[in-house]
Amino acid sequence: MTIPRFRKLIGALAAAAVASALLSGCTSGGSKSAGLAAGDAASRVYVPPGSYDEFYAFFSGGFSGEVNVYALPSGRLIKEIPVFSEFAQDGYGYDEDTKAMLNTTYGFVPWDDAHHPEMSMTDGVPDGRWLFINANNTPRLARIDLSRFETDEILQIPNAAGAHAAPFATPDTKYIVSGTRFSVPIPQADVPIADYVKRFKGTISFVRADQPGHMDVAFQILMPGFDYDLGHAGKGPSDGWFFFTSYNTEQAHEKLEVNASQNDKDYVAAINYRRAEQCVADGKAKTFPSRYMHNWVDSATRQARSELKTSVKLLDPADCEGMVYFLPTPKSPHGVDVDPTGEYIVAGGKLSTVIPVHSFSKMQAAIAAKKFDKVVDGIPVLNYEAVLAGEVKNPGLGPLHTEFDGKGNAYTTMFISSEIVKWKLGTWQVEDRIPVYYSPGHLMIPGGDSKKPWGKYLVSLDKITKDRYLPTGPEMSQSAQLIDISGPKMKMLLDFPTIGEPHYAQAIPASLIKDRSLKYFKLSENKDPWVTTSEDGGGIERHGKRVDVKMIAIRSHFAPDNLEGVQVGDTVYFHVTNIEQDWDILHGFAVMGNTNAELIMNPGETRTLKWVPEAPGVYPFYCTDFCSALHQEMQGYVRVSPAGSNVPLMANVSKKTAAAMHAGAAGGAGTR
Repeated sequence: MTIPRFRKLIGALAAAAVASALLSGCTSGGSKSAGLAAGDAASRVYVPPGSYDEFYAFFSGGFSGEVNVYALPSGRLIKEIPVFSEFAQDGYGYDEDTKAMLNTTYGFVPWDDAHHPEMSMTDGVPDGRWLFINANNTPRLARIDLSRFETDEILQIPNAAGAHAAPFATPDTKYIVSGTRFSVPIPQADVPIADYVKRFKGTISFVRADQPGHMDVAFQILMPGFDYDLGHAGKGPSDGWFFFTSYNTEQAHEKLEVNASQNDKDYVAAINYRRAEQCVADGKAKTFPSRYMHNWVDSATRQARSELKTSVKLLDPADCEGMVYFLPTPKSPHGVDVDPTGEYIVAGGKLSTVIPVHSFSKMQAAIAAKKFDKVVDGIPVLNYEAVLAGEVKNPGLGPLHTEFDGKGNAYTTMFISSEIVKWKLGTWQVEDRIPVYYSPGHLMIPGGDSKKPWGKYLVSLDKITKDRYLPTGPEMSQSAQLIDISGPKMKMLLDFPTIGEPHYAQAIPASLIKDRSLKYFKLSENKDPWVTTSEDGGGIERHGKRVDVKMIAIRSHFAPDNLEGVQVGDTVYFHVTNIEQDWDILHGFAVMGNTNAELIMNPGETRTLKWVPEAPGVYPFYCTDFCSALHQEMQGYVRVSPAGSNVPLMANVSKKTAAAMHAGAAGGAGTR
C-alpha cells in the first residue's frame, strides 16, 4: 500500500470513529441500557448485602503495575494486588520483606506496565490456583497465588524488549509463554539502528511455570526481527502448538504507523513447542549467555529472595525443522484467539476489513503437502488460501480481540466503530452487534479463551469514558461494561470505572477460589528469623549502628511500646509480628519520619520496616489499620538521642524479658 493510500484509509477510519462516537454519545448520560429496561438491568447486577458475587474478575492495571479484582455481576472493586509497582497501602516494594521482588539486572525497578492476566489451567480449563501477568517495559512475568491474592514470584525475561505478548499458558500450565514486542540486537550491542534488518531479532520464551518458586526460561526461540503482539495456546487437536501474531514484517524502524503497514498481510507464527522440546533434548539448542533475575517469596519465612541467572537455551528455527510456520494474516494483526474446540485460530487485523479464521486441520494438511509460498529466516510461510477456514465479512471497523461463549459463537471488539460483534463459528455470519462506550480494546468472557467458557457474561474493556461519569479533570478513569450474552441478543447491564488502564481480564466462578482462600497465617508455622510469638519475646538490641526492635501487635497495643537509646545515625529495623489468629484482624505500623511506607501485617505474619532517624526527639508510632474500639490507644514512642549519647538502650518489656536482655548484655552479646 502506498503512503497516500494508507493515509486515505486512516482518514476514513478516523471519520468513521468520530461518527460512531457522536452517535453513541447521543445515548449516554442517563440513557436506558441497550436491550433491557433500566430496572431489569439493575436487578440483574444487584447483589444483596451479605451475599457473594458469582465471579471473581482479574483486570490488569496497565500503567499502574497492578492487578485489580472486581466482583461480577456487581462490578464492585474488592482488591488491589501490587505486582510490578510499589504499593504504599501495605508496604509492598518498600518494606524489607518484599523489596527484592522488584529486583532486575537493571537494578531496583519499582514500576512497570502490566497487560495480560492469565489463569492457571488444568486440561485447558481455568482452575483458580494461580494468576500470571506480564510486565511490558522491563520484560518480566509474575505469579500471583490465589489462596492469598499476593504476588509470589517474578521472573525477568532475557533477550527481549517489551514482553507484550505474554504470559499465555499452555493447557496444563507447564509453560507460560512470552514474545518480544520490540526486536533488538541479540546479543545486545552498540549497532546502527539503520542495520535493523541485518542485526535485530525477536525471541519467544517458554517459561516453566508449574512449580511455584522455580519459574525459569526452559528455552527461547530466535525469531525474525518483527514485532510480536499477542499469543494463545492450542487446545484439543491443536494442543502442543502455540500461536502468536506479528506485525512490522516490513522490518521498519521509523514512523511505524506508515512504514509498518505497507504489507497487505503480516503473519501468525504457529509454533510446535513439543517439537521444540525434542530439539532441546537432542542438543540442538545453543547455551546462550544471558543475565536475568528470578525473585520469589520463601514459603517458610515469607521473605522475598533474588537470584541471578546466567544462561538460557536458544533455538534457531533453521536448526529445528518443523518447529515454526507462518500463517499469512491481514493486516497488522493484534489479537489471536483459539476457539474452545481447538480447530479455529482467529486473528484480528487492526486495519483489515475482515476477520480471518485459520483452520488447524487445514494447516496440518498444508504442512504435509508443503504448500509454502516462501521461507523467511528458515521459517516456511504457508499459503493463505490453504489454511483459511473462512472470513467474517464486514464485521465493523478495527477488529482487535475475540472470545467465545462455548455455544459456537464468537465475540470481537471493534475499536474504531466502538461495538462488540457476535458471529457464528463455521458460517462466519454476523449474528448481533451492540454499541459500547467507547473504543473497546480487549473483551473478556469468563473462561472465554479456554476449553470451557462460562458463557453468561461478557465484559467490554473500553478505553475512552468521556461523558460516561462525573468529570474528574483532563484524566478520566477507564471503563468496563458488563453485557448479558446468555440469550440470542446481547444486552447491556452495567458499566463501572476501572483503575489504571486495563488491557485484558480473566474471570472464573467464585466457587473455584473462595473456599480455598487463606484466613490467617498460623503463628506456629512462622519461620521469619525475627518472629515474636508472645509479649515476652519482644525487645531491642544494638549491633554497631544497627538497631533491631522485635515487637508484637495485638488488639490493642504494641509490646514493647516505649523505646529509648536509639541515636541519630542509627538504622532501626522494626520487626513487627501480628500475633492475632483470627480472620481479617490486621494491624498496621508507621513511625513518624519514616520515608518509605507503612507496614500492614496479616494475622500471624511478621513484617520489617527500616527507619533512619535524622534528628534528636521523641517520635510516635502507631497502628494504621483500625483494629478495635481502642485502636486510637494502639501507639508508642521512640526516644532518639544525639549520636554518641550514653542513654542506655531500653524497651519496656516484661520483667522476664528484661532479665534475659540484661543477662545477654552482661555476657557480651552487645549493648542492650
